[in-house]
Amino acid sequence: MTDFRSSAQYQTTLAQLVKKLQSDFSLPAVIGISGAQGSGKSTLAAELVAQLQQLGIKAAAVSLDDYYLSKVQRTQLAQSIHPLLAQRGVPGTHNIQQAIKDAYAVLAGEAVTLPKFDKALDEPAAPLPLQQLDILIVEGWCVGVTPQTEAELAMPVNTLEASEDEDGRWRHYINAQLAGPYTEYWHLLKSLIWLQAPNWDCVCRWRARQEQQLWQQRGSGMTDIELARFMLPFQRLTQAGWQQMPQRANSIITLDQQQNMTLITGR
Repeated sequence: MTDFRSSAQYQTTLAQLVKKLQSDFSLPAVIGISGAQGSGKSTLAAELVAQLQQLGIKAAAVSLDDYYLSKVQRTQLAQSIHPLLAQRGVPGTHNIQQAIKDAYAVLAGEAVTLPKFDKALDEPAAPLPLQQLDILIVEGWCVGVTPQTEAELAMPVNTLEASEDEDGRWRHYINAQLAGPYTEYWHLLKSLIWLQAPNWDCVCRWRARQEQQLWQQRGSGMTDIELARFMLPFQRLTQAGWQQMPQRANSIITLDQQQNMTLITGR
């Protein structure tokens, strides 16, 4: 399969985005990239970092995923709040206070030690070396997503919510996390980029492709059945993003089925 990063359209979109970022804010800055799983957030973040570094800007990227809690910490959440919190992914399963601390440090001109998370082991890994940054890019599937209303929370969006969160306790906890520390974190973003995937079915296909790559690279990963189950907790807020982001994002990049990109101006 052809690498979409090598396409003229991708490189044009990248150049347009770098130019827009240069004109949108002063340094230091924290920039968010939001988008569904498999939409190319980490790839875009890495490409932006490379482009910015070529311009003499000290830039680095971190994934919101790198702030995931350990299995022991998530097990404690599962026991004290709701069993579904044992799985990494949703707001409440990150060390969001550390993410906030790192963002404040960058904005204050202080050096930071960014975290790493090993998804194959499902555990935090050794952090990156201490570094001084002008720009920190934070990418994540729920970056920028805001709390939902009681009416939105009341209706299950899939079989997981209907059968394993009948009383809504899990999704109300997630919503409270969004309303609290995650909103504080989003407020530190000087610019928000949103990768707009076509639909949920496409997201699931893209995520399956990522899992296939993990099997090839590491010799381990989820089966198709495990992956289908793994995706269900992400559906609610991914779909909420499609409703919210057109009004929230500073830059919107639309994706077609082949992940071809087109940059359009947001708010």
